[in-house]
Amino acid sequence: MNDISQLLPFAGLLLVAGAGAGIIAGLLGVGGGIVVVPVLFHLFTTLGVDEAIRMQVAVGTSLATIVATAWSSARAHYKRGTVDRDFLRGFGPFIVVGVLMGAAVAAAVKGPVLTAVFAVVALVVAAQMSFGNPDWKLGETLPTGWPRAAYGTVIGALSSMMGIGGGTMTVPLMTMYGAPVHRAVGTAAATGFVIGVPGMLGFVAGGWNAANLPPGSLGFVSLVGLALVAPTSVLCAPLGARLAHRLDTRMLKRIFALFLAFTSARMVYSILT
Repeated sequence: MNDISQLLPFAGLLLVAGAGAGIIAGLLGVGGGIVVVPVLFHLFTTLGVDEAIRMQVAVGTSLATIVATAWSSARAHYKRGTVDRDFLRGFGPFIVVGVLMGAAVAAAVKGPVLTAVFAVVALVVAAQMSFGNPDWKLGETLPTGWPRAAYGTVIGALSSMMGIGGGTMTVPLMTMYGAPVHRAVGTAAATGFVIGVPGMLGFVAGGWNAANLPPGSLGFVSLVGLALVAPTSVLCAPLGARLAHRLDTRMLKRIFALFLAFTSARMVYSILT
């Protein structure tokens, strides 16, 4: 990919992906990255970005967009009183540690490994959305001590390696410990900011001297992709937050689960071919 003008035919796709990511971030609390990463991955595949770094650039760029999207979505939820600050204080430090660990691993492994991680976790999330029982409970209050540290570290590490805001794991965790779903979604939006900032910095540092980066990249963050995806994500995240308080999200989650399952299958196919 020698000419940045090659990205122009895909600008509309990225703008639409950003809008969808923002709405989904606010509506379901699953993090817009779960939409942005597959779009960027297939875009970079089409443009011929080196397979060795393709997934890293998709993930790093997604984390950068999450910083803006999560801030916008979290503010909207905070105004509605649905952000659990105790969760952020208790789990936040462990999540940050996990994010930095995940970014370090992502910079060291081959691209197909990250693709496989995304595909497997996306399939698990799709299954949970489709078949998970909302009445399942692990307890009445969120854990403390080493279980809290373990949960936070795993959420941070997997989110960093997948380029997502953490809501795919934060929302189920909180609801299974008795939190109302709207509070879980609002808190997950704020968690995305906690993940996005150190994750983005980790991918910038990890890819600083990487070879064959796309034009306009800062480490593993594509500034072109960021410039196209972030604005519509920020604009649409509050819309998703408003819809979350008006709609029954069960059917939407099942539709989104089908999208995740299809995305997972496409990524596995790309690894095998």
